Amino acid sequence: MFYMLMGQYEHTIDAKGRVIIPAKFREELGDRFVLTKGLDNCLFVYSLEEWKNIEAKLKTLPLTKKDARAFTRFFLAGAVECEIDKQGRILIPANLRSHAKIEKDVIFIGVSTRVEIWSREVWEEYSNNMDVSFEEIAEHLDDLNI
Repeated sequence: MFYMLMGQYEHTIDAKGRVIIPAKFREELGDRFVLTKGLDNCLFVYSLEEWKNIEAKLKTLPLTKKDARAFTRFFLAGAVECEIDKQGRILIPANLRSHAKIEKDVIFIGVSTRVEIWSREVWEEYSNNMDVSFEEIAEHLDDLNI
């Protein structure tokens, strides 16, 4: 199955740590998926199918490399399988909310094969304080034939 996760949606997390997953993402991720620590102080969400691909790639990292071990620990230690409840919500565990500095308002961003969940404040700071402009990034991607 090929899908493209894209778009940006805003929601609010409740006092128990539950948040509604945008309907468009629920359609593409399914009722169960994996939530884990992401980079840049956000959370990554993968469909079970995509998570299997990630696991396969992690298994190929050399055990003898310190950075590979550290990355694998970081990525897998926080991973949790989520199931959507009847109201379209998931519970984000406290350790993952803490990692992403999520307290109230969250931003969901579709990024190709994953969804990122950001604290609205962290997302706005990230977006406003990028060291380079979108045009500069695009110039560098030209080197990759994108």
